[in-house]
Amino acid sequence: MCQKGKKVLYMSFEEPEKRLYKSLKTFGAKTEEYEKKELLYIKRFNALDIARSVEALLSEAKKELLIEVQPVLIPADFKPDIVIVDSLSSISSAFSGESSRFRIYMEQLFRYLEGHNITSFLIREVSNPTHTGNIFVEPGEAVSFLADGIIVLYNVFHSKGERKRALEVLKMRGIAIERKIVEFDIQKGKGVTVYPNRLLKGKYILT
Repeated sequence: MCQKGKKVLYMSFEEPEKRLYKSLKTFGAKTEEYEKKELLYIKRFNALDIARSVEALLSEAKKELLIEVQPVLIPADFKPDIVIVDSLSSISSAFSGESSRFRIYMEQLFRYLEGHNITSFLIREVSNPTHTGNIFVEPGEAVSFLADGIIVLYNVFHSKGERKRALEVLKMRGIAIERKIVEFDIQKGKGVTVYPNRLLKGKYILT
């Protein structure tokens, strides 16, 4: 997207900025060039700070639908076309015991992004994919209902000990999607390469 002139904000709640820059370079991204052109902004945030700010705003507003997400999450000096949040799991954990307030905040975040025509990629990490039949509900599960699309990345364990990666487009609102799970690789200098015709076969476990 930076190559196409779009402004991208990468918000990390786990990895430090230096490590993310190093990873991007491994995949061939021209991070210095994008930064000079003010097309890329990578910043590490503290999820606990977000949670405390939301609590303060909700207490001040006294109405749980009137909080303003701008000062809580989006930097005021950068107007992005695309926002990547890595990860929602960290933010959800910071709202320990306050799942309803986490959902209120996420609803406001989605409304803000939609109202400013910002495309968002929100990353969640789960120990088990609940949509495959597991009954355990992960923190932040409610966000799935707010998203227009869901792309799932799996670790695949085959019965003979082989381990692979797989991808599934689980949801894409308003678009007819193919219901299948296919292989993908992460390659140096390229990033993610998806193989749409390589369907998973045999006996395997998805995690």
